[in-house]
Amino acid sequence: MNNTNDIFLTINIGSSVTSAVISKPKYDLDNSIEILGFGVQDSVGVNKGLITNIEDVSRTIKDAILQAKESVTETIGTTVVSISGNYTRGIKATGYVTIPNGLVSETDINQAMQMALSNSIILPDYDVVHVIPLFFKVDDQEVENPFNMNGSKLEASVYIVTAKRNALINIKSALRIFGIDDVRFVLDSYAASLAVLDEQQKRIGAVVINLGASTTEFVYHKGNSIIYNGFIPVGSKNITNDLSLMLNTPLRTAEKIKIEYGSLIKDYFGNGEVGPSNVGVSQINDEEYFKEFPLGHIQTIIHARVEELLVLVKNELKKNALLDNIGSGIVLTGGMSQLGGIKELTKNIFEKIPVTVSAPKNLPNSFRVSFDEPHMATVVGLIMFALGMNRGYQLDSSKKLIRPIRKGQVNDKFITPPTPHIGQAGPDMRIRTNDTILDPLPKDKKKKGLGLWKKIEEWF
Repeated sequence: MNNTNDIFLTINIGSSVTSAVISKPKYDLDNSIEILGFGVQDSVGVNKGLITNIEDVSRTIKDAILQAKESVTETIGTTVVSISGNYTRGIKATGYVTIPNGLVSETDINQAMQMALSNSIILPDYDVVHVIPLFFKVDDQEVENPFNMNGSKLEASVYIVTAKRNALINIKSALRIFGIDDVRFVLDSYAASLAVLDEQQKRIGAVVINLGASTTEFVYHKGNSIIYNGFIPVGSKNITNDLSLMLNTPLRTAEKIKIEYGSLIKDYFGNGEVGPSNVGVSQINDEEYFKEFPLGHIQTIIHARVEELLVLVKNELKKNALLDNIGSGIVLTGGMSQLGGIKELTKNIFEKIPVTVSAPKNLPNSFRVSFDEPHMATVVGLIMFALGMNRGYQLDSSKKLIRPIRKGQVNDKFITPPTPHIGQAGPDMRIRTNDTILDPLPKDKKKKGLGLWKKIEEWF
């Protein structure tokens, strides 16, 4: 049961820090996770989710991995890496297959999703990251999980996340230097939603907004699927830049001011009721000279940037007709979600839509790492995805079918299955392979369907 393929390396390439976690399942009834190694490095060569210097990124990833492997002797199986929404496009498609023996198998589920993928129109310079079912239909009846259901036709409607091919190649090249070839990609915002949503929120549907250092990524998650993903190239570093510009102060001073006085709800205009009404700020041209600014003025600068960001997210959701059916509401996570008053401001901007601030559950470990912090949402989500938790049937970035797990069930393994046997020729050629991971359809079969400091640094 316990072999090298069960050891996973997950890498989150953030704009602020790059983290590497080595983990494995404990095989207990609660599907617990054992953290074997952890490494973190300041990100270099990344700006607004985009890799700007592959050599710097390679060095950062290497240092994070080496740090994580210091206490690990086991051989790592699959590596799962986050991919920024800045690279991605989402599309929808549908495909169906007939069911000759009348009982839906995982092979049928794989084939229906492969049909949907082959029917989609993907730009030439993009590759698949996820193919996630929006819903299945068995004989035109919508079902959540078609496995073992009786019927004659299975239809899959899917949401496909694609990413720029060169971005994926660059990351793979950076990892290949260290002998890592077996790589899967996971959308940043999707990983965050896996980590912070509870069962009720997923069932009803929720928009998860991951407020990061220089990016804001959001996803509409419903059931085991995502309906939409979006990206705004604005994060909490923009607040620091605004303060630096407006107060004529160095960036490091602006960062300190943001952390110490960054609140959207304190009454800094209330005659000093929350402390001093002014603060001395060192100036760029003379750092020994301190100019006083009203805290109310500083609060206004922060408020303006955060409000602008939230309005941009709202407009994206409105443009895609998602605002009227958000279900359980907005869920804020990421480092900037710790900004005082951001929940109240989000409620005002989104009007009548429930808003919560959420963080992942903690993962016990011996590295003194607090995984239950909002800025760790993507990190935890990558681990949960790798170990098969909180996900439904889908095709991963290698176009292999992976299946959900239930409590007490051994997790999926991202391993290459034996060469599948092709079924007998006929109107419905099918792939025959094991039930854990299924191969993509052969090309000649695809056309048969319908066409604070460290804690808050992650702000930036």
